[in-house]
Amino acid sequence: MNKIFLFSILFFLAIFSLKAQVNKDKLKPKKIGFLYNYANEKNFMFDDKDYSYNTNTYKIQAFYNLGNWKNFNFELILQPQYQKINHQLDNSFFVLPTEENFEEKIKEFTTPKTINLYGFELGFVFKKQLFTNVSVLATIGLGLANIDTRTERLAKGFTFLENGSLGFSYQFYKQTTLYLGSNIGHVSNLDTKKPNNGYTFLGFEVGLQYALN
Repeated sequence: MNKIFLFSILFFLAIFSLKAQVNKDKLKPKKIGFLYNYANEKNFMFDDKDYSYNTNTYKIQAFYNLGNWKNFNFELILQPQYQKINHQLDNSFFVLPTEENFEEKIKEFTTPKTINLYGFELGFVFKKQLFTNVSVLATIGLGLANIDTRTERLAKGFTFLENGSLGFSYQFYKQTTLYLGSNIGHVSNLDTKKPNNGYTFLGFEVGLQYALN
């Protein structure tokens, strides 16, 4: 599906869901949280020999209840984030001789670099309680970001974020909950610029959430 179309659907669903709550609680989140994610391209699912890529992601989260259906609860997460990315081209032949200034590009891209990504993501949570204090949850996330350094796989500037997570939450003290999960992510720019090979990676994440009511 076209990513802009998908993002538009999710965005308007989020706005509609929040608008329905304005008169009740003036957009006050039900929970706030912080999440750390580490992900790597080198793993048992994805292992591209052309390049190395890993990222440390830090997200501030605001949770809103969207309702429930049968035994499932639905939440919306608004999550601004920062990603610190380590990247290096390992296969110099990835840059073709037909490209303009290909020798300079090979030197630039095979040099290890640190990249900064600043983004905003909407997360839609499907949650089911298993035990008194334990729940399983799946999250689908889509967002927009800016990346400050070009590589052989992705242009500098605007990009999309796509994430899927599966994990468990445990309420271990009054209003405080611990979350542990795994994540599959993708970063690319919908061919708004070249190149747009993008990155796909697998990681783990841990977070803390605090209920406000």
